[in-house]
Formats: sequence, structure tokens, C-alpha cells
Amino acid sequence: MAKKIFNETAYNSEKNFTYGFAPKPVRTKNGLVIGGGLIYPEINFTLPPMNINAETMPEILRIYKEIIDGVLKRAKELYVPGLIVEVEVLPPMTFNPEWAIDVVKTVRSTMYDYEAKYELKSAMRITPVDIREGKDVSHMWHGKHWDKIMQTFEGSARAGADFLSIESVGGKEIHDDAIMFGDIVKSLFALGIVGVRDMSVLWKEINSIAADTGTIAAGDTACGFGNTAMVLADRGYVSKVFAAIVRVMTAVRSLVAYEEGAVGPHKDCGYEGVYIKAITGTPISMEGKSSAVAHLSPVGNIAAAVADLWSNESVQHVKLLGGMAPTISLEQLVYDCRLMNTATGKGQEYNLIIKDLLTESDSKFDPQAYVLRPDFVLNISRELVKERSHYKRTKKAALLAINGLRKAIASGQLIIDQRDAAWLDNMERELEATPDDEQEFVHEMVKSNDSDKFEPQKYDIKVTQKETIRKAG
Repeated sequence: MAKKIFNETAYNSEKNFTYGFAPKPVRTKNGLVIGGGLIYPEINFTLPPMNINAETMPEILRIYKEIIDGVLKRAKELYVPGLIVEVEVLPPMTFNPEWAIDVVKTVRSTMYDYEAKYELKSAMRITPVDIREGKDVSHMWHGKHWDKIMQTFEGSARAGADFLSIESVGGKEIHDDAIMFGDIVKSLFALGIVGVRDMSVLWKEINSIAADTGTIAAGDTACGFGNTAMVLADRGYVSKVFAAIVRVMTAVRSLVAYEEGAVGPHKDCGYEGVYIKAITGTPISMEGKSSAVAHLSPVGNIAAAVADLWSNESVQHVKLLGGMAPTISLEQLVYDCRLMNTATGKGQEYNLIIKDLLTESDSKFDPQAYVLRPDFVLNISRELVKERSHYKRTKKAALLAINGLRKAIASGQLIIDQRDAAWLDNMERELEATPDDEQEFVHEMVKSNDSDKFEPQKYDIKVTQKETIRKAG
């Protein structure tokens, strides 16, 4: 399949860039349309703390059956017009794909039953965990770790999953250090070079599996990059401005999945999805205030402004006063979506009022929220698509975001600590000092990131003989 080229945005006007509507809606086999006018809940759940092994698998399957029964029963009682169920496969299940496939069969069979009995339309997103981390990974695209992930995808697809997604980790070993030290240049290398290289190979294979199994390649997220920075910024460990700029940069990396053929809906914990939607027109899943069960964030409302699916991120199956946590999360999502859909039903002007309120209620209080503003997103996206290389796009994304935040601060649209604002000048200076030539940049970064954590050979990045000798020594 030839690469898709995105050289213009999917929107001519911000007026049409809103929740529930996407220029390229996605339709499932049972007729559920994502991005066709309604915003649907996407419920994600996981096990309570417990061991996962062959002996506990019967109990695990019982728990998953209990979870989905509770979720779907409440969905029926609340007259939900449709929903997405995401199963994020835990590491032991990805290392043992047959366990993941059994989970998919258990959950999906109950979803089929509710659709047959009550006409409750639903679809399943399967998200294997990316297990390609650690010293025992010989290569990112070969070996047992790669094979297990692909077996999980294919088996899950054939067992009934509708959407294929992943939170891939290519370049994360570099980016973790970038976050720790606030190194925007290292972030550029991790996202704009290593990350996109991995995404290209990974998503060619996932799209091939989707084509062979009649499923939908939905998309990737930079959760391990952008969300890691966001959570650490929320705790005061890293600059909020740094985390905001990283968020915008991740869009280029995540876009590669769509260049390779993915069609959406983009996965929830990738807040860069707003840029994906702006550029590709594909529907997106987002998370915000109703994902506080998983992590806190400064983007509780604004995340919903252009969403097509509204997610809780993930919640453990534990007992709360109102019932089991996944059922409670589902109810919260349903009421959020019901309000937004009711506004849409009254006319576009009401839809836009809700979108504007969601945007304005968050954007001035944190740069990480401001970079999700629909107008900010479209302005940057229109400039990004003018660049041809991923490296230049990622660098430009950062510089455009820096300039945009600087203007927002000057106009009083963004409230920010002056010590945090100082990062803008520092990052801009560091980025502008990087080479325009991509190969020169790669050469410099391979040398400066020579360590046990990053092995360029795992990504087929060639190093000079001198660098190889030094690395071996």
C-alpha cells in the first residue's frame, strides 16, 4: 500500500472542527458510525490487583465476564445508542497471546449477546501492550517480542475485535531521559527520528493484519511520551511548558500510522489526536475529566471539544459505594456524551456553544490545555503539512507551539508562572541550533546518546565504524 500524503488539513474552517463530526467517519460491520454526528462513550477497564498466570486465567475470564455484564447492563438501562469497549491487554497476556485471545472471546461474546437481545450496538478496540522494552529485546521489528505482539493482534482480530490500536514505545528509552532533564533536542530525536522510524514499520504490519482479518487499523498514541510528561508536570517534576511542547511534537509521530493506512478512531490517551483529526479528518477518542480514575490532568474539559469518542482511560474492577468501578465509569461517560449529543440535536449553534465552553473553561489555566484549543490546533496543523520530512515537521511543531504560547501569554489568554515561561526562550534557542540536515542531526544525536539504553542497531540506524567500536568498548 502506498503511503498517504497529508499536505493540507481536513478543515477549512474552525466552525466545522467540533466534537461528534469527522470528515472521514469510521463505520463498523454492525453499522455503528464514529464521527457521524454523535459522540459515543468508550469504556476501558482492567483487572483488580492479582497474579496473571495459567492457573488464574479461569478466574480472570470470570472477572472480565462480570465486568462486561455490568457495563452493558447499565448501558442498556441508560438507553445508550452505542458504545466502544476497549481491552488493553496486560503484559503477561501479550507474552501469551492465547490468554489475550480468550479475553477477547469472553468480552466480545457478551457484547454480541446484548446486541442480539437488546439491539445495543457496540464495537471492541483491542490494544496489546508494547512489550518491546528491556535489554532482552534484540531488535524492534524481529524476534519473540515483535512476534508475540503481532500474534496478539491477529488472534484478537479473528476472535472479534473491531479496532486495532497500540501505545507504541519506539524511542521511549531516549525520551524518558529527555523528560527527566527537560532536553527538547533529545525529545526531537526520540519523536521525530526514532519514533517515526518505528511507527512506519509497525503500522505497515498492523495495517496488513487489519486487511487480512477484515478489521480496522485505528491508530497509535504517544502516551508513553506526552502523557508521561503531563503527569510529571502535574506533580511539579518537569516544566508544564516543556510538557505542552512535547504534546504538540508527538502529533507528527502519531500521524505516521495514518500515512501507513490507519483510519481511526485514534486512541484515547493520545491527546495529540486533535492534531491527527485536524490533518487527516479521521475520528478520535479523547479522555479528560472522566479519566481521573486513571490519572489527574489539566485538560478535563477541553479534551472533549473535538472528540468523537469519550473515554475513561482505564479503571480497575474494584467495589465503590455506587457499584463496581467500570460500571460507574460507564455511567459518567454516558451522561457526558448525552449532554453533548443533546446540544448537537438542537442545532449546530448549540454544538458550537458547548465546544466553546469546553475550550474556554480550561485553556487559560495551563499551557498543556492551551495547545489543545481547536483554533491553536488548526493554525499549527496548517503549517505542519507544508513540511515534507518528519524531522522538519517535528521541529516546526515545537517552534510553532512555542511562538503560539508566547503570544497567548502576552495577550493575557494564558496564565503561567514566569519561571515556567522562561522555558520558551531556552527551548527555542536549543531547537534553532539544531542542523537543518537530518542526517547530520542523526549523526550528532547517535554520538551524544551512546549508552546501554539506546542501541541504534535495533532501529536499523547505521553508525560509523568509530562509533561502533566505542559503543562495543
